[in-house]
Amino acid sequence: MRALRYLVLAGLLGAAVTAQAAPVTYKLDPGHTFVLFSWNHFGFSNPTANLGLGEGTLVFDEKDPAKSSVDVTLPLADLDTHVSKLDEHLKKPDFLDADKYPTITFKSTKVQAVGGNKYKVTGDLTVHGVTKPVVLDATLNKSGEHPMLKVPTVGFDAVTTLKRSDFGVGAYVPNVSDELKVRITTEASVPKADAAK
Repeated sequence: MRALRYLVLAGLLGAAVTAQAAPVTYKLDPGHTFVLFSWNHFGFSNPTANLGLGEGTLVFDEKDPAKSSVDVTLPLADLDTHVSKLDEHLKKPDFLDADKYPTITFKSTKVQAVGGNKYKVTGDLTVHGVTKPVVLDATLNKSGEHPMLKVPTVGFDAVTTLKRSDFGVGAYVPNVSDELKVRITTEASVPKADAAK
């Protein structure tokens, strides 16, 4: 009888470990997600703009990061430089042509752990109707229950550097830098309905 009890206990512990190790699906929080990109303007300044999050899903497996993925849509309608005339100009055909290409998307193709809380996230970035592979250097800031939402939550930062001319957005290069520095910070939580299951 004791052997049977141990066998049942071992089975339950194994099931718990397996459940804990499974990939978890999170929804990115638009209120705590910023996709910032900056460029050099004629050598004088380094303006920054924010792309607001439309939708974003993050699947994260802390035990097996290769099973993780991210899929994000950024609507150009929410582009914000804090200068309304610049917002309008960046949405015009000589730059992003937002009427024709209203969204920017990123879909990961590979997630690789590189030690500690660092990851390489490779994916397809689509801007201005052009899709190119991009690698994000990501850092897991924190993973745990959100103190206010009471659901599992993760937070990441990520950085990369892009050439806008690669996406057909090369107006005024080199006076306005071709290179864009991208910095992302995000929080993502398990939707409450899913967390209750």
